[in-house]
Amino acid sequence: MESGSFASETIAMLLRRAEAAGLARIDAQALLLWALGRTTHDRAWLVAHDDQPVPAAIAARFAEGMARRAGGEPLAYITGWREFHGLTLAVDARVLDPRPDTETLVDWALALPALPADARVLDLGTGSGAIALALKKARPRWRLTAVDISPDALAAASANGQRLQLSVHWRLGHWCDGLTGPYDLIVGNPPYVAADDPHLPALAHEPRLALVAGADGLEALRAIAAGAPALLAPGGWLLLEHGHDQAGAVASLLAAAGLGAIGHRADLAGIDRCTGGRRPSGARTAAGHGTVAPALG
Repeated sequence: MESGSFASETIAMLLRRAEAAGLARIDAQALLLWALGRTTHDRAWLVAHDDQPVPAAIAARFAEGMARRAGGEPLAYITGWREFHGLTLAVDARVLDPRPDTETLVDWALALPALPADARVLDLGTGSGAIALALKKARPRWRLTAVDISPDALAAASANGQRLQLSVHWRLGHWCDGLTGPYDLIVGNPPYVAADDPHLPALAHEPRLALVAGADGLEALRAIAAGAPALLAPGGWLLLEHGHDQAGAVASLLAAAGLGAIGHRADLAGIDRCTGGRRPSGARTAAGHGTVAPALG
């Protein structure tokens, strides 16, 4: 679509054109706010000013955003922001675009019974820092450590933490390698897409490292299930997000690792999206696994 076709049109006209082109209204509003240099919280402003003419330069920027969205680029990468569990996160192609369904994992963690007020918490595969920062915001006394194998992702997460003034210990590392416990809670949203998954082309703009986990999509989940239980304090919890059809497989991995009280939590579509288990209270905490990885930030 030519940007010139939007020149001298009003906000309402631009939004109608975008919807006619197949763009969801909420995406169209977000893109227009981005083009106008306003925040995503200003949707009410759009409604109140829907008869306001839009300068050609802004209309051209809006058309550019529409073209990028039509090409499959996540809205958050275009605007640079994603709302997650009450936080506004800066996101770009260095990190996975946080999904609303991942808030299920955060909600489950916050609802766990009998965690210490100053619980020691580990977030594996932190990406943008979404989970760790949401937990720290809700529970300021929790001591958060967040790990990622990607230096670029950790840089993005650390920047989010600094901007939001939330203290998290960011660590470069591969899952549980080099970490020492005990942790009262370990959470993670690891890659869980199979290498030949037919949906991968639609996710081409996002980092493959954060998406693909071997031939069956369980490679990262197996690694975490093998390493994380030994890092848990007696009575500590391991909660993991996974694919729509992986709840049974993940439950089996956690049971084989000696965890009990295994359960699931459903996502917004009612699909079991998170599986977790608890280390028995009488279990003896295992020794650490070597030297801790270098810290960032």
